[in-house]
Amino acid sequence: MRSPSFFRKTFADLSRQRRRWQDGIARNVRISSRMLDSLKPDLPPEVTAPKASRLQEIPDFGSNPGRLKMLAFIPDDLKPGAALVVVLHGCQQDAALYDLCSGWSHLARDHGFAVLYAEQQGSNNPNLCFNWFRPSNVARDRGEVMSIRQMIAHMEQTLAIDPKRIFITGLSAGGAMTASMLAAYPELFQAGGIIAGLAHGAARDAHRAFAAMEQAPARSPQEWGDLVREAAPKPAAYPRISIWQGMADRTVHKSNADALAAQWLDVHGLIGTNPRESQIEGHRRLAYADKDGQTAVEMILLADFDHGVPLKPTRGGERTGPFMLDAGLSSTRRLAREWGLM
Repeated sequence: MRSPSFFRKTFADLSRQRRRWQDGIARNVRISSRMLDSLKPDLPPEVTAPKASRLQEIPDFGSNPGRLKMLAFIPDDLKPGAALVVVLHGCQQDAALYDLCSGWSHLARDHGFAVLYAEQQGSNNPNLCFNWFRPSNVARDRGEVMSIRQMIAHMEQTLAIDPKRIFITGLSAGGAMTASMLAAYPELFQAGGIIAGLAHGAARDAHRAFAAMEQAPARSPQEWGDLVREAAPKPAAYPRISIWQGMADRTVHKSNADALAAQWLDVHGLIGTNPRESQIEGHRRLAYADKDGQTAVEMILLADFDHGVPLKPTRGGERTGPFMLDAGLSSTRRLAREWGLM
C-alpha cells in the first residue's frame, strides 16, 4: 500500500499541472513550481490578512477524524434558538480571510445568528483544499465530513442552536464539500449554497477531480441523484439548494453547475420541471419550485464572472480579495435573506 506521503506528492504534482492549465488563477504572476504548494495569492492593496480576526478557534469539539480546525463567530448577545451558518473556504484560502471579505460575521452580529468555519490544514492538503474527492472524507460519519458534523453538534449543544435553522455554504473545494455535507447529512440542513462547486460523487481521486473540474462526468440525473440517496438514510425532507456559477469561470467549468442542478432536481423529484427565469443585478436566475410553490433548487448564473465568491463590496462588511470578487451582487446577503436570517 502506498504511503500518505506518496498521495500528498501526487496531489502537489497535479496541482502544478493544474496551475499551468489555468492561467487565470495566477494571472500576471510568474510562479515557480517549487513555490506552488506553499503559495497563497498576493492580496490586493486594499486587502490585508486580519491581524485580529473576529473568529475564535475552538480546539476541543470531538474526535475530529478529518483533522480540521474549528473557528466560529458568536455574537455577544446571541439568544437561544438562534440560527447557524456553516462556511467552507476554497483552496488557498483560510477562515479568517474568507470571513473578512464575505461579511458573514458582520451579518451575524447585526442579525443575531452564529457562524461556524471549518478550516483545512496543510498537513491534510498542501493547497488547503477540502478533500472532497476522497471517498473516505465525504462518507457519512467518516473523515472531514464527520469533523464538520462534530463541530455543528458542538455549536448546537453549547449555544442552543435551533436544529431547524442550520445552513451551509462554500466556495470551490468548499462548495464541493458543501454538496457532500448536504448529501451525507441531509436531515441536518435546511438549505445550502454551493458556489463554483461540484456535485457529490463527481470524483473519487485527485486525477479524476481535475478532470471533473474541466468537464463534469457524463451521468444521467438519476445517476447523480442516486449518489445522494445512497449517501445517507432518507430524510423527512431534502434541503433547499442554491447553485452559483460564474459563466467565465476558468477553474470549475459550468457543466458542474448543470450536474449539481441535475443531482438535486432528481433528489427533489423535479426533473422535467420548467424553471421560473428572472434577472438579478444583470445575472440570470433559474428557480425550480416544489409542489407547494416554494423554490427547492435555484441556479444563479453570473455573467462575465470568474472563479470566486460573488460580492458587492459597497455593502457593509464585504471586500474583494483572493477568489472573493465583485459581481455587483452579494451572495452572502442574498443567501442570508433567502434563509430568513435578515
